[in-house]
Amino acid sequence: MTRLLTSAAVALAAGAFLSGCGDSSSSKPNVAIGPPASTTQQVSQLILKAHGVKEDDYSAYQEGFGAALDGVQDGNIDVSIGILGLPSGSIENLQAAAGDVVMLNLTDDAIDHIEANSDYRRFVIPKDSYEFLDNDVTTVTAYAVLVGNTHSIDEELGYELARLMHEKADENTHAQSAFMTLENALNGADGIPVHPGAKRYYEEQGLTVDGPVAEIDITDGKTEYILGTGSQGGTYYPLGGEMATIWNNYLDDSNFTNIETGASIENLVSIRDDRMDLGMTVHAPAKDAVEGSGEFESGAIDNVAFIGHIYPEVIQIVTRKKTGITSLEDLAK
Repeated sequence: MTRLLTSAAVALAAGAFLSGCGDSSSSKPNVAIGPPASTTQQVSQLILKAHGVKEDDYSAYQEGFGAALDGVQDGNIDVSIGILGLPSGSIENLQAAAGDVVMLNLTDDAIDHIEANSDYRRFVIPKDSYEFLDNDVTTVTAYAVLVGNTHSIDEELGYELARLMHEKADENTHAQSAFMTLENALNGADGIPVHPGAKRYYEEQGLTVDGPVAEIDITDGKTEYILGTGSQGGTYYPLGGEMATIWNNYLDDSNFTNIETGASIENLVSIRDDRMDLGMTVHAPAKDAVEGSGEFESGAIDNVAFIGHIYPEVIQIVTRKKTGITSLEDLAK
C-alpha cells in the first residue's frame, strides 16, 4: 500500500522507533500522541501541556491510532490520544477485547487554555456514545474537511466532488457520512479559500459562501487522482475509501485512489508539493497552512482549497482501568 512521508516525518518516525526501544523498566507512562507530522501529535502536545504534563513526564509513542490501541490492549501503551469520529469503532473494538476501557476528561482550566491557543472548542461526549461510559466526557473538537489542490482540481471537478459528497452520502456506508449534509457543508471553511467549483454548487443549493475564493492554476490535465487520508486504524482511511468509491462510480473520466498517510499535516504538505490532489484534514492546520502559522511558519501554502465539511473531529483519550490513570494530571510528576 502506498504511503507518502515528508522528510520531517521520516526523521520523527525514527525518533519514535528509538523512543520505543528504551529501558522497559522506566516508570514513565507510555503515551501515544499520534503519527509523525500529524495534527493528532500537535494537539496532543497542547493538551498535555495544558494539564501541566511536561515532555520528560512520559515516553512518547508516535503511532497511528490503530497501532496505539493495539498497544493499549497489550499493555505496552498506557494512554492513547486520538482525533476520531463519534463513536469510534476502534474504541468499541478495544473495549470488546479488553473490557476495562476508561475515557479521560479534560479539565475546565485545560479547555480554557486550549480554546485560547487553538481553534479547538469544548465538546461533551454523551455517555450513551459508548456502552462502557457511566458519565458524559468533557473534551474538545474540531472539524474534518476535504481540501483540494488548485493545481490539479479544476472548477468542474471541484463542483462534482462537492455535489457527490452530499447527494450520494446515502451510498456511503461509513457512520461518519451522516454528517455530510448541506446544513454542515461549510463547517470548517472559515479562513480557508473555497474552491470555486464547490462554491458554485453550494450557492446553487441556497447557501451563502463567505470569505475568499481560491484561484485555479491547472498546469497539466490528468485523470488519476490521489486522496490522502490517515492511518488504517482511524476514521479517515475507511471513510476516504468510501468517498473514493462513490467518485469512481459516478465520474467516468477520472479515477481516485485513497492512500494511508500521517493525516492532516502530511496531506497538506503533499498537496503543497503537488504529490497529492485531495486531502482529508482537520480545519485548524488547514487554516494554519493558508496563513503560514503554526506548523507552517516557514511558509504558507497557496494551492489549498476547501471543498467540503466531512464530520466533527472529537478528541478521545483512552486508557485502561488497570493503569490506575484517572486523569491526564496523573501523568505530571
